[in-house]
Amino acid sequence: MKSLKDLPGIGPKTSEKLEDAGYSDLMCLATANASDVAVIADIGEGVAAKIINSARDALDMGFETGLKALEKRKLIGKITFGSETLNELMNGGLETQAITECYGAFGSSKTQIAHQLAVNVQMPVKDGGLKGRVLYIDTENTFRPERIEQMAIAKGLDPKKILENIFIARAYNSDHQMILVEKAQSIMKEKDIRLVIVDSLTAQFRTDYVGRGTLSARQQKLNRHMHDLQKLSDNYNAAIFVTNQVMSRPNVLFGDPTEAIGGHIVGHTSTFRLYLRKSKQNLRVAKLVDSPYLPDGEAIYTITEEGIGDAVGAARKPRVFKEKKEEGDISD
Repeated sequence: MKSLKDLPGIGPKTSEKLEDAGYSDLMCLATANASDVAVIADIGEGVAAKIINSARDALDMGFETGLKALEKRKLIGKITFGSETLNELMNGGLETQAITECYGAFGSSKTQIAHQLAVNVQMPVKDGGLKGRVLYIDTENTFRPERIEQMAIAKGLDPKKILENIFIARAYNSDHQMILVEKAQSIMKEKDIRLVIVDSLTAQFRTDYVGRGTLSARQQKLNRHMHDLQKLSDNYNAAIFVTNQVMSRPNVLFGDPTEAIGGHIVGHTSTFRLYLRKSKQNLRVAKLVDSPYLPDGEAIYTITEEGIGDAVGAARKPRVFKEKKEEGDISD
């Protein structure tokens, strides 16, 4: 079986409805929710569940050997950050098939890195790109095409072509943000999207859900949203880059009280976590605080009119392997 039409129980109309909704291949359908498929295709949940199970059987979604997993890892692409120290910290750049979260206070360069990646992903592979396009979900009205032009010109690229390959949508609330990610499935393959940016991940959720009484509902929706992003990453070999807001923990008397919003939901679902902070003048410091296979470390980089780059004389701090400690989840 290679297409939806080959699955038992799917007719031409059902197949057309599913493809229009973004379920363009068996993997998308196999990882879908039965209730969502039932609504989209106008069928019963029982029928939807059978269709999903058929897709899973066709793909043989069972266990596999570690050797096969290693072969899949060879398909992963890397997007340069524009800074060699950042690239070294992240083992070559931003990975596909993963969610990378950047959090930090305002002015710590989260959006600047998002803009730079939107330019760099369009470069040839030999230059650190993936020759792909970008989906950019803007929740805080921070996307600036003028900044993209500056960065593109600095790289010797045509700014008009670069902007044509960035598809932007403004999210006005958390539900709208989640819908945009769901709709992204319909254009990921068609437009050859290799990078999805959400700037920022939690801004609308903090606005829509205020107080401890709504924390559980907010975290459940945020959990689903993160898993939808992960499915985009896995199904289309795309890189997911999300920025995140922070809060100050009142129970921390000594040291840095900065904490990322989203608690353990965002922390566990993100593949990589980068903590950004300001330094002197135009210098910034990135700290890798979580990774499935990379040790902790820090990198110093700079922000100029030309974009993200290396600070003169700056070097990455040595990596240190250390045991992770679980902390209690708190609300903001």
